[in-house]
Amino acid sequence: MRAPILWGALIALSALVASALLTQVVRRLAVGGGVLDIPNPRSSHGVPTPRGGGAAIVLVTTVGVLLFALRGTIHWQLACVLTAGGLAVALVGFVDDRRSLSAATRLTVHFTAALWALYWLGGLSALRVGTHLISLGLVGDLLGAFGIVWVLNLFNFMDGIDGIAASEAIFAALAGALLTTSLADDTGVGFAALLFAAACAGFLLWNWPPASIFLGDVGSGYLGYVIAVLALSANRDNPVALWIWLLLGGAFFVDATVTLLRRLLRGEQVYQAHRSHAYQWLARRWGSHRKATVAFLAVNILWLLPWAMLARRFPSHAALSVVAALAPLALLAAMLGAGRSEGRRGAGAA
Repeated sequence: MRAPILWGALIALSALVASALLTQVVRRLAVGGGVLDIPNPRSSHGVPTPRGGGAAIVLVTTVGVLLFALRGTIHWQLACVLTAGGLAVALVGFVDDRRSLSAATRLTVHFTAALWALYWLGGLSALRVGTHLISLGLVGDLLGAFGIVWVLNLFNFMDGIDGIAASEAIFAALAGALLTTSLADDTGVGFAALLFAAACAGFLLWNWPPASIFLGDVGSGYLGYVIAVLALSANRDNPVALWIWLLLGGAFFVDATVTLLRRLLRGEQVYQAHRSHAYQWLARRWGSHRKATVAFLAVNILWLLPWAMLARRFPSHAALSVVAALAPLALLAAMLGAGRSEGRRGAGAA
């Protein structure tokens, strides 16, 4: 038992340092190349800030996954999904950071990466609902594809204030791995999650409020893709895992979903930039990115993590736990202003 723990600690430390150093390099290149996020009326920041720091997470995670796949620590199927699919998502984000791509182009790449993941993972595996294992077949695969694309995009939507996306990814990856797998599992999901979380932590050193660099689309979509893939991979050996990962990512899932639905009902273009997520209303109300990010971390640790632990302890109630945990959050998100028209002042709007 001690060997995997020591090996895992060494992996985490190496990935964190490599990511932090590489983020510094990316920041210098972005500043020198004029790759800056310029404030506009829809922005949540007030000064030009370099973007594209997520490239450091992508490179460190990809290289690490390949190295561990070569030595057999991470299964080659999972490695294929994380590297090829992850790089495709990151590449389209990298291009979009420099010249705006159409939503159709981005979604085509996103769905291709999702189908690639499901092919190598063998589709959406059976889910435990109550005392039954339910396999959804082709319908499940379609739901899996849309699920991956939604998680991928919701991380992009939720990457609107300093530190929130990277800290969410760290929490979900570490807690998800701890509750649904281990460093000794044959597939390597635990090692991949640890490697990914450490890479995110190295970037977060530069992204914590006030941020010195932003993720950019190259990083935000990649984070969502990796989280979704890790959840699906863990579910292959643990049919409760998907419920647990959904609980752990519940704060992001609820805020993004409630906001999307309310904007759709008003007939707004969902890909148009806006500042109507609950976390954005909070940041403006409190006048602080740090307070809003910490608030989301508090919800994760104090509310969602206990529910996830309960789902693990009582697997027959896992699906019900998702409803019980997320329904109050959906109500809270709506009360805080998620999806509210920015023309209406309230919920502390600035």
